Amino acid sequence: MVFSSTVFLLYFLPLFLILYHSVSKKFKNLIILLGSIFFYSWGAPSFVFVIMFSTYIDFHIVKKLYHSDNLSRRKLFLSASILLNLGLLGYFKYANFFVENLNLALHNLGIQPFAWVEVALPIGISFYTFQTLTYSIDVYRNTEKPLDKASNYMLYIMSFPQMIAGPIVRFSSIAKQLNNRAESFDDKLSGFYRFCIGLSKKVLIANVLAQEADLIFDSNLNNLSMSQAWIGMTAYTFQIYFDFSGYSDMAIGLGKILGFKFPENFNSPYVSQSISEFWRRWHITLGDFMRDYLYIPLGGNRVSSQWRLFFNLWIVFLLSGLWHGSEWNFVIWGIYHGLFLIFDRIFLLNLLNKLGPVFSTCFTFIIVMFSWIIFRLESLNDIKVYFSKLFSLDLEFVFYNKIEFWSILIIAIAFSFSTKTKPGKRAQSYFFNQKEYSLKEHVFLSSICMLLFAVCLSSITSSEFNPFIYFRF
Repeated sequence: MVFSSTVFLLYFLPLFLILYHSVSKKFKNLIILLGSIFFYSWGAPSFVFVIMFSTYIDFHIVKKLYHSDNLSRRKLFLSASILLNLGLLGYFKYANFFVENLNLALHNLGIQPFAWVEVALPIGISFYTFQTLTYSIDVYRNTEKPLDKASNYMLYIMSFPQMIAGPIVRFSSIAKQLNNRAESFDDKLSGFYRFCIGLSKKVLIANVLAQEADLIFDSNLNNLSMSQAWIGMTAYTFQIYFDFSGYSDMAIGLGKILGFKFPENFNSPYVSQSISEFWRRWHITLGDFMRDYLYIPLGGNRVSSQWRLFFNLWIVFLLSGLWHGSEWNFVIWGIYHGLFLIFDRIFLLNLLNKLGPVFSTCFTFIIVMFSWIIFRLESLNDIKVYFSKLFSLDLEFVFYNKIEFWSILIIAIAFSFSTKTKPGKRAQSYFFNQKEYSLKEHVFLSSICMLLFAVCLSSITSSEFNPFIYFRF
């Protein structure tokens, strides 16, 4: 079940909100937990029991960690918690990848590959793992105390607004909200506005661009013209942004309706003037996690040699790529971004600063667009072919007689770069950051968002095409 589905919008969400607002404060967390279990069971009925059991075990391991005065025992319990959660991620997400590559190596050596039953990938396993890691590590660091009840820990881990595709909610950022959060009418309405904006980005922009991107990327790449290759890359570039940022908006909006304040996950990444800035704006919660729980423990910027700094950056982004999926293209995608981060530190930032903001933004945007080809295509040969088509000098222009596609693409480009302008900045602040609205503003915004909701629902019900990129991560 995803947020942009009729089952969620017409059945699950209305029923859940009615139940949630019908009970006293004492039972609200229970309603969220039960709703989240049902929500997750809809897409992964067998794995939900694994999640619940491992979460229960992890809760008690971390409790033992907290109450232990012996440093060695604390480290032992921390290791057990990390091993449990990374073990789940490793088995369910990477076992197939490991066995496939091992069998390929054995085959090349003339050794009989061994049989293997493929493991099904549970939805949201990566986001689940990162949140369990923040819990045990934050408690170990004495940043936060552990939760008093296993049900509250399950609520933190399994909360349906953010479990499937983030944002990654660190335990330290939400610990106090689990049992003591303020719910206001203004927050609920602004949460609804944020949800509708996210839904519109997903359904009315990302889905339209996805149709063209899929048409090109899933075709015979050897037959692509240069213009088709650039159109496909551009369509996917904006599809993935509006798809993922739209889902994050919906998650943040749902959180506000329930009284939670989830962290922002995107900040107009395509206006970035370097890859370093891009990663401060794109999937912010992942970047923050990798910085605080991996990069800094490895030594961060405070290492003795520049080569060790470069090694730390590459390790972080290699693992970031692998986190996205168990295919070699994701590893290469991570290394690609790590390489440009190293270039930034060696010479590129200084060069881009001298060339000015317009050139810097365009250059960074092109580098990011190229990276999405690597992200989109699993086959290394397909990646090679696609890049060759981008520079094939085949000037045949394929005109897409689809007014909707071109209109949406123009809107997507304008929306993505609008924060470079003062009106765009004001609009973003008004919709996303304003804490209170007047009655007239509420009437106006509610009317607009109800209309957007109806249009999105109409689009969803009239088409079976409703992909979601990050659903498999």
